[in-house]
Amino acid sequence: MFALTRENSPLGTVLWYDGEFYHSHTVNNDTYTLFVQETPLQVPLKRCAIVGNGGILKHSGCGRAIDQANFVMRCNLPPMSKEYTQDVGSRTHLVTANPSIIEYRFQNLLWSRKAFVESMRAYGRSYIYMPAFSMKPGTGPSLRAYHALADSGSNQTVLFANPDFLQNVGRFWKDRGVHAKRLSTGMFLVSLALGLCEEVALYGFWPFSVDLEERPVSHHYYDNVLPFNGFHAMPEEFLQLWSLHKSGTLRMHMGRCPKEGG
Repeated sequence: MFALTRENSPLGTVLWYDGEFYHSHTVNNDTYTLFVQETPLQVPLKRCAIVGNGGILKHSGCGRAIDQANFVMRCNLPPMSKEYTQDVGSRTHLVTANPSIIEYRFQNLLWSRKAFVESMRAYGRSYIYMPAFSMKPGTGPSLRAYHALADSGSNQTVLFANPDFLQNVGRFWKDRGVHAKRLSTGMFLVSLALGLCEEVALYGFWPFSVDLEERPVSHHYYDNVLPFNGFHAMPEEFLQLWSLHKSGTLRMHMGRCPKEGG
C-alpha cells in the first residue's frame, strides 16, 4: 500500500492529504489513469541499499558496494554524474522526487520540460516515487512531471505515494520520539525498505558536521546547502536508525567502504 494503484484506489476513492488537514482529492478519470494497475515490486526484495545524500559519502568509496545491492533507492533526484560514481554508485531502481524540487529546479514545469526529462535519464529505468497527494501545492507539479515523462516516451514508471502510508509512517516514528513537522525523505524510504527487503543497508545518513574522526563533513555529498531550520528532526531520526543498526535490523555505513566493495 506504499503506492497508489488502480486496485487499491479505484474511481471515487477519497485521498486525504497527509501533510494538510481537511484537504482531500477524489480519484477521478484524470488521476485514475495515471496510477499503475498494481504494486509493481516483487517482494521480498533481497538486498536493498538506501542512499541518503549526506556529505559522509564524499571520498567514501562506497559506490561499488551500493551497486552490488539488488535494489537501490535514492532520495530527491540527487546528482549522479561520473564525478560521484565512486562514492554513490551508478545504479538506481527507485528515486524520490519531491514536488518542491520540481518547483525550484525546474520552474514547476510550466515553461519547459526538456531539462527535467534530460536530467531524469541519470536514473535509468527506475521507479520515480512522488508524494503527489501529501500537500495540495504539490499535486500539480507531480502530475506535470508524470506527463512530461510519459510524453517523452520515458522508460521510467511514476509511482504516487499513498498518503495513508505516509501518514502511518509519520505516526509510527512520532510515537517513538521523532518530533518534526515532517519526516525526512530518507526516513520514509528506510521505513518502506524494512517492509520490502530482507536486508537493508544505509549509506549517506549522517546529520552531523563532523565525522567519527572529527573531520568536517558537508551537508550533502554534492553541496553544503543547509535545510530550513526545524522542518526535519535529523538527529532524532539518526538515533532511531542507530538503534536499528545496533539491533541488527539494518546496517548503517558511516565511513569509508572497504576497497573490495564490502
